[in-house]
Amino acid sequence: MYAIIEACGRQYKVQEGETVYFEKLGEEEGKKVTFDKVILISDDGKIQVGNPYVTNAKVEGKVISNGRGKKILVFKYKPKKNERKTRGHRQDYTKVEITSINVKAQKAASTEKKEKATKE
Repeated sequence: MYAIIEACGRQYKVQEGETVYFEKLGEEEGKKVTFDKVILISDDGKIQVGNPYVTNAKVEGKVISNGRGKKILVFKYKPKKNERKTRGHRQDYTKVEITSINVKAQKAASTEKKEKATKE
């Protein structure tokens, strides 16, 4: 079972038990995180695609650590002007272990709507 979620302006394919590096979420280590923006869920060949998100679906995870990535060098150069700038950048990240992918049954919700409609 896997899911595609949207977090930090990007889409990630996640599975239970997997560790994923997100951009900094601002949560402390050991806290639980839930992602509500689930785009797609695949369960043994059964695929649910959201419009834009799958309703009643959540992906839960646990924050393992916060850190900074490797340094990259940004070099700006203008020819014939003797202008050169070198800057370094380290991106912050949050390491999350995916604990569960939850999907509530949509059939139960649709039958409740039908029951309310028949009562009225």
